Amino acid sequence: MSFSLAGIFAVLSHAIQPFVALILIILAVLIAVQLVARLRSYRTKAHHCKPAMIVALLAGLSAVWWLPMLTHSQLGFVTSIVDWLALIAAALGVALLVWLVLHPLSYLVRGPR
Repeated sequence: MSFSLAGIFAVLSHAIQPFVALILIILAVLIAVQLVARLRSYRTKAHHCKPAMIVALLAGLSAVWWLPMLTHSQLGFVTSIVDWLALIAAALGVALLVWLVLHPLSYLVRGPR
């Protein structure tokens, strides 16, 4: 079984189309939270919030279960190495996005320490 990069991009481009609105909403929330927090002196390295990191890791781990359901698939259909890499990359992306939203939100709620 061989995979070409063009074939992988073709499949991914068709898979993303139904979720463009959801992706744009998530992007708008991310930008809004980051902008408001940074206008109030938020700096990523200066603020520490372990609960935001824990929730982000749990969201990333849970994404392995719910992402296939979101795409009307099943975890049993994830069979090739490319499928697993795409699922792991998506789970890491979910964890990163959750952290990028929750970390500045915790700063806005708790304030600087």
